[in-house]
Amino acid sequence: MTVRTRFAPSPTGLLHIGGARTALFNYLFARHEGGEFLLRVEDTDRERSTDAATQMILQGLDWLGLRHDGQTVFQSSRQARHTEVALQMLAAGRAYRCFLSPAELAAMREQAAAEKRPFRLVSPWRDRDPAEVPSDIQPVIRVRAPLVGETVVDDLVQGPVRVANSEMDDLIILRSDGTPTYLHAVVVDDHDMEITHVIRGDDHLTNTFRQILIYQANDWALPKFAHIPLIHGADGAKLSKRHGAVSVLEFREQGFLPEAVCNYLLRLGWGHGDTELLDIDEAIRLFTLEAVGRAASRMDYAKLTHVNAHYMRLADDGRLAHDVAARLGITDPAIQARVLALMPGLKERARTLVELAQSAAFLALQRPIAFDAKAQALLTDDSRAMLAQVAAALAASDFSQGAIETVLRETAEATGRKLGQVAQPIRAALTGTTTSPPIDATLLALGPDEALARIRDVV
Repeated sequence: MTVRTRFAPSPTGLLHIGGARTALFNYLFARHEGGEFLLRVEDTDRERSTDAATQMILQGLDWLGLRHDGQTVFQSSRQARHTEVALQMLAAGRAYRCFLSPAELAAMREQAAAEKRPFRLVSPWRDRDPAEVPSDIQPVIRVRAPLVGETVVDDLVQGPVRVANSEMDDLIILRSDGTPTYLHAVVVDDHDMEITHVIRGDDHLTNTFRQILIYQANDWALPKFAHIPLIHGADGAKLSKRHGAVSVLEFREQGFLPEAVCNYLLRLGWGHGDTELLDIDEAIRLFTLEAVGRAASRMDYAKLTHVNAHYMRLADDGRLAHDVAARLGITDPAIQARVLALMPGLKERARTLVELAQSAAFLALQRPIAFDAKAQALLTDDSRAMLAQVAAALAASDFSQGAIETVLRETAEATGRKLGQVAQPIRAALTGTTTSPPIDATLLALGPDEALARIRDVV
């Protein structure tokens, strides 16, 4: 048996971070088992589904590196198949036409409320004589739910979960306008796509019991179910905008690397000893559903930032430089080369790509550059005199790393300063701030023409 999982988002909004983790777990499980990871866009809610949302979901998955197998399935294109199965169930006596009017349904709900009992629909049309069919009501089609016994889900995360059949309605599978319901369409699609494992949020657990009725009514084998807990904010409340970024593309814009987001989401509800940092290949090797916890996870943005800083230091310099250039709008090849040259020092200090771009921005400044208050305070008359000596010495050198180190050391000795007291005014003159990678690397990245011009501007 080939293991098949699927991620099935509804294109009514952005790809939420919780949905991204669900996609990741499906992807990792399928790859771990040597199986297939499929994508189905559940766009049957035509009023709320948009092409823009679909594209953002696809972009988010692509950015995370969660490549699916085969073609993307759009649920709306399968409506005829959903209807076909509903009519087959009707012909087999596993479903029935229900002619209850909206007014009758409302009255039944009101009566249940008055009697202070949960409302469970027992349709009078379940076993009614078809000869009594009204001509002024377009019926829905309902599945015949068992009236006694219980339905059990042997959930791979939650364990065995039971619901008495007496608590379940005869759910609608085809509306009066002939359109299939979501719960029915999902079952038909999962069956036809040969999904072996349904891995999704535990907010779908209630739906699972109702969907099992449709599997059973068609004599279809059940997939294995795994319902993973939701992600909450640090305060334990449902994750929302007030906690910070919640969509995948927001994390991209805030400067997080996809591999860091995947690593963090993996550890958000799944554990393997004390191991915190796992690349995707190691995650695939180790991932099992048995290691998924049952409790809700809490989003920790500080921890995500820490993980991201780790992956920033591992990332390819060219890749980071390309992103920085895009964020800063740098198109000049000479300035792009400066960013690349200084990247080894820049990325050691940055936790996100946004911070990285901010720290590299001085490389693209137009002369004369502006100075912040701390830099301005360093540029005293005495410092300017020292900068003049440094500029002259550097101009007479070959501007190699060895030559720069010699100039700095000799300047410190000649002026009775420590190396840091020489480097800081130079840093201020070059960057307009008091922070940068090592001063020799900063000088080399700017190059002799730009570096000396900035120092002479100060002098």
